Amino acid sequence: QVQLVESGGGLVQAGGSLRLSCAASGRTFSNYAMGWFRQAPGKEREFVAAISMNGLTTAYADSVKGRFTISRDNAKNTVYLQMNSLKPEDTAIYYCAANRLGGTYYRNSKDYDYWGRGTQVTVSS
Repeated sequence: QVQLVESGGGLVQAGGSLRLSCAASGRTFSNYAMGWFRQAPGKEREFVAAISMNGLTTAYADSVKGRFTISRDNAKNTVYLQMNSLKPEDTAIYYCAANRLGGTYYRNSKDYDYWGRGTQVTVSS
């Protein structure tokens, strides 16, 4: 099993930046494909970004492409989400997720086995 803890959320003005971190427990972090999802009030959870186990392949939702960057540091058991040019519509709880099959990236939340509790991101206009 792996436990995931997100951090780095907060309140930021539109146009600003935040960097989310997701720290994973366990010694097999490098075997997991990782993803970020978000859920806004009254909406379903949606895919944001994903990264392969070796960090060489990434994928993004169209709504964040060019503004967000996902990365990972397997030596630190951590995955990051750098968010630039934030918009009010980016306001949501952001969740980190892990897929134990590893390999490539996954866009579907049902493909993930472990989830963090989330971190709130609020973007004011």
